[in-house]
Amino acid sequence: MSSQMIIQRLQQVETVMREHDHWQTQSPEANAFASTEPFCLDTMEPLQWLQWVLMPRFYALLESGAPLPQNFAIAPYYEVALPNDTPGYAALLLVLNEFDALFQDAAV
Repeated sequence: MSSQMIIQRLQQVETVMREHDHWQTQSPEANAFASTEPFCLDTMEPLQWLQWVLMPRFYALLESGAPLPQNFAIAPYYEVALPNDTPGYAALLLVLNEFDALFQDAAV
């Protein structure tokens, strides 16, 4: 898996979020990031966590050259966390599954 492929998938996630008005211009309050719950369930909406936590962390991992996760999958969480009638639901899940596939291939 190449860094460029990961960046392309992250950019596709951003594009889908922007197309469906899920992209936010203002980050959550600082204390929202201090959550100890998985996915910051108690302080952020699922799409906020995707934009403000997961995506920046992946960009930081890529920049630092740190090892990337293996057998990583985020799409199953969004299949459950987002209502089916969320604008762009199918498009977002498609891109997230493609993102996940990069990490499944790396483990094989």
